[in-house]
Amino acid sequence: MLGGRARSSGALAEAEPQHERRRDTPKDSYHLVGISFFILGLGTLLPWNFFITAIPYFQGRLAGANSTAGTPGTNHTGPTDAFNFNNWVTLLSQLPLLLFTFLNSFLYQRVPETVRILGSLLMVLLLFALTAALVKVDMSPGPFFSVTMASIWFINSFGAVLQGSLFGLVGTMPSTYSTLFLSGQGLAGIFAALAMLLSMASGVDAQTSALAYFITPCVGILLSILCYLSLPHLEFAHFYLAKKPLQAQAHELETKAELLQADEKIGIPNSPQKAALPLTLDPEGEPEEPPEPGKPSVFMILQKIWLLALCLVLVFTVTLSVFPAITAMVTSSTSPGKWSQFFNPVCCFLLFNIMDWLGRSLTSYFLWPHEDSRLLPLLVCLRCLFVPLFMLCHVPEKSRLPTLFPQDAYFITFMLLFAISNGYLVSLTMCLAPSTPKPLDLPDLLGQDRDT
Repeated sequence: MLGGRARSSGALAEAEPQHERRRDTPKDSYHLVGISFFILGLGTLLPWNFFITAIPYFQGRLAGANSTAGTPGTNHTGPTDAFNFNNWVTLLSQLPLLLFTFLNSFLYQRVPETVRILGSLLMVLLLFALTAALVKVDMSPGPFFSVTMASIWFINSFGAVLQGSLFGLVGTMPSTYSTLFLSGQGLAGIFAALAMLLSMASGVDAQTSALAYFITPCVGILLSILCYLSLPHLEFAHFYLAKKPLQAQAHELETKAELLQADEKIGIPNSPQKAALPLTLDPEGEPEEPPEPGKPSVFMILQKIWLLALCLVLVFTVTLSVFPAITAMVTSSTSPGKWSQFFNPVCCFLLFNIMDWLGRSLTSYFLWPHEDSRLLPLLVCLRCLFVPLFMLCHVPEKSRLPTLFPQDAYFITFMLLFAISNGYLVSLTMCLAPSTPKPLDLPDLLGQDRDT
């Protein structure tokens, strides 16, 4: 969880005044921790954004052309429907993302955080290095399709574990660092779209352009690895990361609170002496060891945040169901020319990522609606309307649906609303979820002073 708002409570809060805690908190010298989390956010989504913006390159390879068929972003026509490439990309990106995000809820208790984060970063780096190497390898469309689909599955699988683990890590920091992490994720798409446009306009040969395009995210992943390894050596990050062992004390306090509530139900008065009750004696008169406090169940947490979690899943489901599988097929209704060539890279990928980043940044200024409001689920459900709206735009390859929105202005308007709502609602649910499971909130139990 990302954490909760600071609330001073209990004897621990009284024993440690708020001004002393703030005085003892180190400063983020030269904003190195903030920059590190920004680069980590950039590195988590940079590989996948480079992958999906290069869909025309993959379509060119599957059309039977060799690796010099074209640069990423160049539209190709050919018998790619035999592979149903866009449909498989959508399926093999959403399914592992859902499965491994859920699996990560159990892995965090059994697999060390360092293994999950570094292992995922190294595996994504290896897979993208393979993708870059295949630019120089001539393969027939069938084997190339199989390798590409396997890469999509594993990139999203390790990416889901990586994102979930990093969200848990950034949750130990003040809220500003969560915003920086999310902003880095939003900027990853902008960076990928600009790289695609630069690749198209560079004028170099197609093979060199594609190779440089796929090597770029590898550099980003290497920077992310260096940033993660540097965090324990930065005083500011070490101060907050060192609070993790207090989680065990939080579980113990939570268990004691539940025992006190149980005593009240059976008639034992709530008195100061209750905390000093003697230990239970066994038949031989020896005091029994107190039971070790158990860890909170994942299902107990899900019971408290299920609505926000469902909203988050629905936001991602709607977004990934049309972007880029459907939106990448929309073409300009104008006559062929420069605008037609750059229409999809600019109006689909670049515009989406800019507005998505803007939506994520808006939560730095306000959080609306609140988690208890019925308006939040309503806004999330209304995004389902974007699915038919994009399908009714100018998509020449569709055979049955009519084109009700042929002009480019319709598609641009839909994309603006689609992207900014995605970024804002994703960031909003991430920010609201930590304050929901209050009984499991570490700052509440220990009286620590920490921002959201």
